[in-house]
Amino acid sequence: MRLFLARGFDDVTVREIADAADVSTTTLMKHFPTKEALVFDRDDEIERSLISAVADRPPRTSVLDALRSYMRVRAARVVPDRVDDFMKLVVATPALSAYWRTMWLRHEHALARVLAKDMRRPESDPWCNAMAHFVLEAIALSEQSDRASQMIDVAFNILEHGWQRSAKTPPPPKRR
Repeated sequence: MRLFLARGFDDVTVREIADAADVSTTTLMKHFPTKEALVFDRDDEIERSLISAVADRPPRTSVLDALRSYMRVRAARVVPDRVDDFMKLVVATPALSAYWRTMWLRHEHALARVLAKDMRRPESDPWCNAMAHFVLEAIALSEQSDRASQMIDVAFNILEHGWQRSAKTPPPPKRR
C-alpha cells in the first residue's frame, strides 16, 4: 500500500511489491491472484459487516433502514472532503474502481441469503436476490457522486417507496 500511495497504482509493478514483501512473485500471486487484490484485503470483513447490518440490526429497525445506515457509513468514506488516501487511490484509478465495484457485487448472494433468512423465504427468492443486487449497486452509484450519502438516500428511497412515489418524495434531511 505504501508503494501505491507514494507512486500510484499503475506505476508500481508486482515484482516491486514482491521484493518489498521479501517474497517471490509466484508466492505473492498465490495469495493475491491479481494486482488489484493486493489493495483490497478486507473483502471478508466487508461481507461479515454487511450480513451483520441485517442480522444484528436493532429491534424494530427495518432491513432497508439498517442497510441504508450501513451504506451511508460506507459511502461517507468517498465524500471528497473526508476521503482518506486509500479511497483517493481507489477513486483515481479506473482498474481499482472497477475492482471495488465488482468486489461489492460479489457479496450479492450472501446478502440475498441473509435477507431470505430474515424474511423466512427460500434462498432462491427473486425479491431477495433483486433487493441484494440493487442495494449493492447503490454503493457503486454513490462512488461516482460527490454527494455520496445523498445518493444512497435517493437509491434507498426508490427501493423503499418505488419509482413513482420516490420521485415525488424529497430525500430525508441530512443526519449529523
